[in-house]
Amino acid sequence: MTKSTVKLLATAAMGLESVVANEVRALGYETTQVDNGKVIFEAIPAAIPRCNLWLRTADRVKLMVGEFEATTFDQLFEQTKALDWHRYIPEDGQFPVIGKSVKSKLYSVPDCQAIVKKAVVDKLKQKHGVASKMPETGALYRIEVAIVKNRVTLTIDTSGSGLHKRGYRVGQGEAPLKETLAAALVQLTNWKPEYPLVDLFCGSGTILIEAALIGQNIAPGFNREFASENWHFIANEEWDQAFQEAEQLANYDQPLTITGSDLDPKMIEIAKQNAMEAGLADLILWKQMKASDFIPKQNNGYLITNPPYGERLNKQSEVEQMYRDLGQSMHQNTSWSNYILTSHEEFEVLFGKKATKKRKLFNGFIKVDYYQYFGKHIKVQD
Repeated sequence: MTKSTVKLLATAAMGLESVVANEVRALGYETTQVDNGKVIFEAIPAAIPRCNLWLRTADRVKLMVGEFEATTFDQLFEQTKALDWHRYIPEDGQFPVIGKSVKSKLYSVPDCQAIVKKAVVDKLKQKHGVASKMPETGALYRIEVAIVKNRVTLTIDTSGSGLHKRGYRVGQGEAPLKETLAAALVQLTNWKPEYPLVDLFCGSGTILIEAALIGQNIAPGFNREFASENWHFIANEEWDQAFQEAEQLANYDQPLTITGSDLDPKMIEIAKQNAMEAGLADLILWKQMKASDFIPKQNNGYLITNPPYGERLNKQSEVEQMYRDLGQSMHQNTSWSNYILTSHEEFEVLFGKKATKKRKLFNGFIKVDYYQYFGKHIKVQD
């Protein structure tokens, strides 16, 4: 890493690391490590605005300040203090410290946080020439100390609120799908904006709203703010350029054929409101109907959906019949591709067909499978 570059870490939900890595590369940055829950890459500071604006499936973008091994509090303090904190945090910066420790000798997270805080204070006072207490009245630089198997990683959060918070969700159902996962479900398909797209269990509309943003190439972070917008080492012009690039690349004239349906009329109203808040009110058609009443008439369409899983025993038989009905409906047009996310282990039997591909993911803390059925016009990919 040179003085003109920074090391960045995009965090990812388990199972989505490769999707996030592909997005990072699509922005023009070369990844150096793709590991459990993280994608690491080096770039110039202008990458921070661009990654926060454009990464659809990452949870956060963090600036990596340093990594080292530590098994004692002295080691943690000295190696933390040795890092270039003054390069990033100005004299008036606010720098709260959060932490986590997994399978490490330094298991007391509050103690680790306190030691890192003291080490950073000492370094900043030394470098900024501050004799008294650091004022901490300026921009926010939230530090995280993460210790896994005695390996310490120190980062500063560039995003602020998690990147799933796009700013359009005004309402949601009982078990809302995270926007980042919804975007990943779309990106894991071969869907293109010219193909019809349907979600028959649309809930608050997240999958289809994310699909519409992808279809018109609208940056998912365009309508929100980020912690690093006020950082001194990222020029205001770089933020302006990132937002201008997003505006120029958006294709607001791209026609879309996207339909969302749900049995619950209240959810349809919530989905409409969310789409309106996202600026997509005229792009998605919403219908209140039973999923089994849908008969695919156009060719080469896509079903991308997150139906009920039947986690509660009293709902299980109802959900299983729903899967049978859905299979009978969707098998009527073999050109359609079906992508269904569920934790139900007998889904393929109930749906009446073995999936072309299956991908293990997590919906929150629930282990799920993403069942992929390619339509006849799609070439099977390895």
